[in-house]
Amino acid sequence: MVEWTDFERATIVDIFSKMQYEVVGPAALARCLIVYPWTQRYFGNFGNLYNAAAISGNPMVAKHGTTILHGLDRAVKNMDDIKSTYAELSVLHSEKLHVDPDNFKLLSDCLTIVVAAQLGKEFTGKVQAAFQKFLAVVVSSLGRQYH
Repeated sequence: MVEWTDFERATIVDIFSKMQYEVVGPAALARCLIVYPWTQRYFGNFGNLYNAAAISGNPMVAKHGTTILHGLDRAVKNMDDIKSTYAELSVLHSEKLHVDPDNFKLLSDCLTIVVAAQLGKEFTGKVQAAFQKFLAVVVSSLGRQYH
């Protein structure tokens, strides 16, 4: 079980309350697909992913990026039991989709970069630490089925 400080809890809630899901989600997923092109193998049905412009302009990438962020809402609302919250998604990603669990970490790194750019000076070292701790717990929970 993860211990959260009051500052960490408040910070995570604050970040997600300010987040523009339809901007941040697509940008984070597009960044991941561009910077780590091997992650594209899981999105073969998304159509044209041949270059950065195609990925950034792909409506299916945008939709899935937004879906991912809305999925993180579940963790924000259940910070004391994130592992159980993502148990079904972990099984789905491991047994049906066969997603390499390292990709969750890559996406969380891309999300951190996009959120940092959105928040600017508000994204202090302490805020970043809280956000990355949160994402690390989510990544661990999604990869739980693989262990």
